This record gives sequence, structure tokens and C-alpha cells, in this order.
Amino acid sequence: MIIYPAIDLVGGRAVRLFKGDYAQMTVYSEHPEEVAKDFANAGAAHIHVVDLEGARDGGTPNLETVLKIKKAADEAAQAHGEAAASVEIGGGIRDDGTVDKYLSAGIDRVILGTAAVNDPAFLKRCVERYGEKIAVGIDVRDGAVAVKGWTELSQYKLGEFARMMQDAGVQTIICTDISRDGAMRGTNRELYKELSESLNIDIVASGGVSSIDDVEALAALGIHGAIIGKAYYTGAIDLAEAVEKGAAR
Repeated sequence: MIIYPAIDLVGGRAVRLFKGDYAQMTVYSEHPEEVAKDFANAGAAHIHVVDLEGARDGGTPNLETVLKIKKAADEAAQAHGEAAASVEIGGGIRDDGTVDKYLSAGIDRVILGTAAVNDPAFLKRCVERYGEKIAVGIDVRDGAVAVKGWTELSQYKLGEFARMMQDAGVQTIICTDISRDGAMRGTNRELYKELSESLNIDIVASGGVSSIDDVEALAALGIHGAIIGKAYYTGAIDLAEAVEKGAAR
């Protein structure tokens, strides 16, 4: 199982929200590129980045910082004799120009969220053009798919929308249980078990991965990947250990 340590961005800083609430934000670093170096030094070959301002408002307000993260992670990985780090970005990617901007700048994968819900034609174009470089983030609150930086609920239920994404040719979905995100209550294992049993695509678990026990449980379910956010920043999870435990499955 791949471990994706996370960097959420607001104003060029690494932050975390509590249950998706922009009013409950903690700043963890003024220099996210240094955080990315720490990730690579701990053995993480993949980094999950979210532009929270982009998610809420659209656009690429933290593009410069995202590219600094990519450069720093690549340099740290290569210093250890590893291949370049893989960096994925989500938040505010709602048009062809934004997708092209990130991928042409060297970002490895972009994550569509609101646009995948509201613009099926755009999703189809992206999947046909870029294939595995496109993932879809499915953010869930009370069983419904949330959009616009978790500020609104769509008409779709999780299972229905996930199957739609599979049918559209999406190879990876990143599913976040908003109620668990940043709450340090453990991940929603039952949710990911149900998804893994009903789908034939890669599933990345996000939200509430707060202990090594969570990492091992998700790996045992055969989940493709797990995102670690607040638990890293608070020291609840040792990233090197998580990478090792994930790789063992």
C-alpha cells in the first residue's frame, strides 16, 4: 500500500483544517517545501497536495508553492539514490487550462473533485487525454458527495458516484470521509471495505488515518493507498514506519 503524506496549502503555508472548516485552520509550516523534503527523507515516494484556496475559489493560487514542493521532494529523493518523487495536486482543477498548467509543469497527477461532479464532459476529455494522470477525489459527508471545498453537497451518493467514475475510465479515486478528516478519530474502515469490495479501481483512503493500526488495517483490506495528514504533523504517526508497514502489504 502506498503512503501519501499530505500538504494542504493556504497562502503558501502548510495547514490543516478540522473537518473541512476553513475557520478552524492550524498552520504547521511557513515553508511547505521543507515539509516535502522531510517526507522524502522518511522514505515517502509520493506526496499528496491540496490547494485549499483553489478548492474553495477555483484557480491555482498556490501554483508557485506546489512547484517548490515538487522540486524539493525530487532533490531529496535523488539525494538518497531514489527516483524523482511523485506529486499529485487537487483543489480548484475545473478546466482544461488548469490541468495542462500543472501537468506541463511536471506535476505527476491531478485530482478532479468538483469538476468531476459538475462537468462530465470535462472529466471524459481529461481521462481520454491523460489516462492515469487523472484521479478523482470523492469527498463524503453523511453519505453524500461534497463539492466546492466541502462547502456544498451534490445530488450524488458515494456508491453511485464511485461507480460512475469507474465506468468513465477513472483509474484512481481518493475518498475522504469529511467527518473523520483532522479529527484523529481513526479512519472509516467499513466505508473503505465496502468500496474495495464493490469497485475494480485503485482506492486511496483519506481522512482520519491517525495511527499505525489504521495503516495496517487499510493495508490488510487491500486498499491501494492511504493519505496521512494531521497524524504526521502532530507526531501520532511516524512516517517512516507507516511507509514500511504499507510496503509490507
